[in-house]
Amino acid sequence: MININSDTNPSQINDRNDQNNQNEILSTISKLKQKLKDVVVILGHHYQQDDIIQFADVVGDSLILSQTAAKLDKPYIVFCGVHFMAETADILCNSRLSNSRQQQKVILPDLSAGCSMADMANINDVETAWNILTEVQQRTKNVNKIIPITYINCAADLKAFVGKHGGYICTSSNAEKVISHALKFAEQLLFFPDQHLGRNTCYRMGIPLEQMPLYRPTLPSGGLSSEEIANAKVILWDGYCSVHQVFLIEQIVAIRATTPDIKIIVHPECSFDVVQAADLVGSTAYISQVIADAPPGSKFAVGTEINLVNRLAKRFPQKEIHSLSHPYPCLCSTMYRIQPKALLAALRSIENKKPINVISVNAEIREAALLALQRMLEIS
Repeated sequence: MININSDTNPSQINDRNDQNNQNEILSTISKLKQKLKDVVVILGHHYQQDDIIQFADVVGDSLILSQTAAKLDKPYIVFCGVHFMAETADILCNSRLSNSRQQQKVILPDLSAGCSMADMANINDVETAWNILTEVQQRTKNVNKIIPITYINCAADLKAFVGKHGGYICTSSNAEKVISHALKFAEQLLFFPDQHLGRNTCYRMGIPLEQMPLYRPTLPSGGLSSEEIANAKVILWDGYCSVHQVFLIEQIVAIRATTPDIKIIVHPECSFDVVQAADLVGSTAYISQVIADAPPGSKFAVGTEINLVNRLAKRFPQKEIHSLSHPYPCLCSTMYRIQPKALLAALRSIENKKPINVISVNAEIREAALLALQRMLEIS
């Protein structure tokens, strides 16, 4: 019981109660994790909060997590990420089941954990775009073949679309390798859903901006003329990451004015101007490795999600590491929906043998999506 006197602030009582509840949740998760250790693996994406990461058996980006899960025999995979990541895990884990291996169940602790970028491309719009692009090809005969490439940050049915049309999936780490390979077999690419990763990668490869028009699915013919489509090398989809869109060239200018010896390192999902102005560009794994390898005293302003940035700053206190958007945190709000209470509910459902929020991709989509994933892995 808490005794209330005239000096007690009711909000302080609420804060203490909330903290006590949170501590109890975390303690229960720890006990359940130990109890279920033989049947459960918990995967944590880099952008998760520390209260979730502390329970992760594996931490990494979406593809590494899915590949790791596929190598394990544990029947339950609790994926602390977002929806498309859990779908990818299900595709890789259950595509080639042997008689000696049971189907693995992939659980997303909160079904509302989605990805705004992935939502910017849907199967109906992509199929419409594909019909428009191939019709222009046939009519103008300016292009012999078009290949679709999707960033892994998309729904399973779009991965399947790419698989059915001879295309590839890519990650931020291998996008250049995948695009370069695809251009050996096609004169034109459709790249979705992230325009920035596509533009930044292709420009680095020497493809001029004027050969990378932007297809806007809300406009007739994507807002492009037949001539623009016919003359394009890479047609970019009008999608982007709401987190990395926050970083601006003005932030780089301001930081360099006060700290000229700082290194600007950003994710390739950032806008073209930001990437061009940065010193270093790469995936979450690349960013982490560069900072880890840097000597003590190094200074970095990092253009990616704040949870990863803060974790790197704690890991390397002898280096100056902060967000490019400092002092304003750049948080992935959909990733943040994976709260400890949701993780606890997922573990309890497994304990009770009534798993909730199981992500299951149907066999037809899984098979086609796996083709595109395998093509990517062969290249990488």
